[in-house]
Amino acid sequence: MTYPRILPVGEGAFSVELGDTLDAALNARVHVLDQLVRAAAPPGLLETVPTYRALLVRYDPLQESAPLEATLRALLEQLAATASRPAGRLMELPVHYGGEDGPDLPEVAHYCALTPKEVVRRHSAVTYQVAMLGFAPGFTYLLGLPPELATPRLATPRTRVAAGSVGIAGAQTGLYALATPGGWRLIGRTTVTLFDAQQAEPFLVQAGDYVRFVPV
Repeated sequence: MTYPRILPVGEGAFSVELGDTLDAALNARVHVLDQLVRAAAPPGLLETVPTYRALLVRYDPLQESAPLEATLRALLEQLAATASRPAGRLMELPVHYGGEDGPDLPEVAHYCALTPKEVVRRHSAVTYQVAMLGFAPGFTYLLGLPPELATPRLATPRTRVAAGSVGIAGAQTGLYALATPGGWRLIGRTTVTLFDAQQAEPFLVQAGDYVRFVPV
């Protein structure tokens, strides 16, 4: 495959693919492109949806697609000369690690051959990049987990995970904005409200943001 490439998705969207790997640098470029597209505000633009390696650009299907595709190609050229770090917000989220809020912390520590205290120290010592939202409304996929904390997900998912829970699955950290089923290893829970239906943007954390967890 040659990247970047623009692929039609049905009659009302393009997928702008920048690569085929899961890494923070590629994902950062997706978010920079997202910001460029939204700033350009081409006619007919309805929504942009960043993912790990691509940006979905939805547009009014009654609009001709050719002008938008030309705009996207021009923005890809601009992207090549643009700083690769998106201008996202840095959010500090207080987290209670372990206990009822993080029932899998002992198992994660055992799997990683660390003490629970050391898992917490390492997990909270880095800044995470919000790669994308998905799986369930507002579920936050975070890149930046220290590799020594990578842990397999549960063999059998829980039928309900509390909103605000912080989990580990493979090489990623996840943040549950809503109470949903889930199979990530739960190590803590934030006290911050991540979903407020009364707000214009109901989910507090957005793709392209940065997150730091503060033990409480």
